[in-house]
Amino acid sequence: MTSFVEKYGLWTPEQQKAAAMVEKEVAGRGLGVVRFSFADQHGILRGKTVVGDETASAMRSGVGFTTTLLAKDTAHRTVFPVFTKGGGFAMPEMQGAADILMVPDPTTFKILPWAPHTGWLLCDLYFADGRPVPFSTRQIYRDTLTKLNDQGYDYVAGLEVEFHVFKLEDAKLAPSDAGQPGNPPEVSLLTQGYQYLTELRYDQYDDIYEILRKDIQALGLPLRSLEVEFGPSQGEFTFRPGLNMDSPDTMVLFRSAAKQIARRHGYHVTFMCRPKLPNVFSSGWHLHQSLKDRKTGANAFIPTEESQPLSKLGRHFLAGLLDHAPASAAFAAPTINAYRRYRPYSLAPDRAIWGRDNRGVMCRVLGALGDPASRIENRLGEPAANPYLYMASQLIAGMDGMAKQAEPPPSADTPYETPAPLLPRSLEAALAALKASACYRAGFGDRFVDYFLHIKEAEIARYQLEVSEWEHREYFELF
Repeated sequence: MTSFVEKYGLWTPEQQKAAAMVEKEVAGRGLGVVRFSFADQHGILRGKTVVGDETASAMRSGVGFTTTLLAKDTAHRTVFPVFTKGGGFAMPEMQGAADILMVPDPTTFKILPWAPHTGWLLCDLYFADGRPVPFSTRQIYRDTLTKLNDQGYDYVAGLEVEFHVFKLEDAKLAPSDAGQPGNPPEVSLLTQGYQYLTELRYDQYDDIYEILRKDIQALGLPLRSLEVEFGPSQGEFTFRPGLNMDSPDTMVLFRSAAKQIARRHGYHVTFMCRPKLPNVFSSGWHLHQSLKDRKTGANAFIPTEESQPLSKLGRHFLAGLLDHAPASAAFAAPTINAYRRYRPYSLAPDRAIWGRDNRGVMCRVLGALGDPASRIENRLGEPAANPYLYMASQLIAGMDGMAKQAEPPPSADTPYETPAPLLPRSLEAALAALKASACYRAGFGDRFVDYFLHIKEAEIARYQLEVSEWEHREYFELF
């Protein structure tokens, strides 16, 4: 009998070969279960777990789940009228909490070091007739990436991810603590702060950092460094640059892995931008990016003139990022809490500018004649952003700059004084910019932009009804 994957030709030859290897691995290692997961609209992994003996069939037939998972905000509340005509999406396929299918990408298979009886697969979403689901964020990124690849370039991205790691004191598991969302856990610090990159502080992190390092490296993620950040209990992990799909997949798995590993050892890791705890600092996600020429393999951002920070292509890409910065904030900083970070003189940007090796700008440019590591570091993002949407937004804006052959303004040497468009001061303002963005409506499609706006506006509406503690409950456990 022809499988779903075969019927609709959903796998490449590379994926077909990888699927056979997965089957051998699952059987050979006697894995008890395999987790089939997808990144939802918020970048949170959702999915189902299949017993090892059913893995081969599930890979080829897909694993069904209810479409209501795509209708939820960050509190897991359904914010679309799923039982009305079209299910609130104007799509009959989504009506009545109908099923769609997770189909795994076999090349993503991992065995979880902290749960060695467990395999893990990252999935894409399809309707029963083989069409991709238009709200599948990994597929949206892949479609955007294909447009770049068709122009002769690969996307290279390196990750600098700040986060907090606390000692878990009270998980808040009493029935009275449950809710949508539930009460956040009580935690204590691992260290006091304000001793950035000190050896003493690193040694106080060493126990949990070693636990995280061993399992993250065993998972095959390209971990590069483990650092002590400025604030209390704040750290930063960096990852080697990845190509095309590698970096967003790395970010999704790293966040989920770090939270799972830490919880098993009595710690709580959060990627919430600014937890509501005394003296705690904001966390950012700095995205290093460049393009690689598919014919030559060379970095396409390397400048050819000593007076220029980037090649012409790189400058066009940079100009696109700056031109669409207000709307891109909706994807780079998609939580209400993220906008607590954009403060003058804070090592976080407050306006759409760039500068040579300057950490106060939105886009820090690192480039020199002949430097193979020439690149743009976008400092706009928060660590809770959906990686697929954040990186897709960068590509859409950058390609728009390339198409228009746009040029950026002069380098800003005084980033908090240079006249330039201000970044949004709230999620509401970012969503308004996105709603009006012809570039992002063309790149993502009206259907997805309106879907994303609806979910985030429902989140804002709940926030506006809350009296206090909303952000802490909403994001501290989730992210």
